[in-house]
Amino acid sequence: MKEGTLNSPSNLCSSEADYDVLQWDVREGCEVRQILDRIADKWSLLVIALLEKRTLRFTQLRNSIEGISQRMLTTTLRNLERDGIIERTVYPVVPPRVEYALSPLGCTLHETIRALVGWTESNQAEILAARARYDAKAASERW
Repeated sequence: MKEGTLNSPSNLCSSEADYDVLQWDVREGCEVRQILDRIADKWSLLVIALLEKRTLRFTQLRNSIEGISQRMLTTTLRNLERDGIIERTVYPVVPPRVEYALSPLGCTLHETIRALVGWTESNQAEILAARARYDAKAASERW
């Protein structure tokens, strides 16, 4: 550890010296935060995961995602399509048939999503224990 470096949780993680975590807040025209907000929200992650190896219709997606409204699914699909993450195909039949699939760009997200889900699964017991400690401490401080 370098001299003058504190042994605090914020300093325990290794990071590259030239990496500025807040770079997307200060660089003009940088949309990293907006993109992260889009692909990391719970609905987008579920849509991307469901489309991993198959093409689905709107109703199939809606029935597979518990708690999502028709409006929210429509908004999520439009945003992901706009960002090039999914592709929407409309077939000229009556009634119109619309299918959604991951784009090649969207397929590149799966390794990252799997890593995030894997980390969550590996650490969920520790996180639940931390929540219980926090809740107990917060409850005792209220009295």
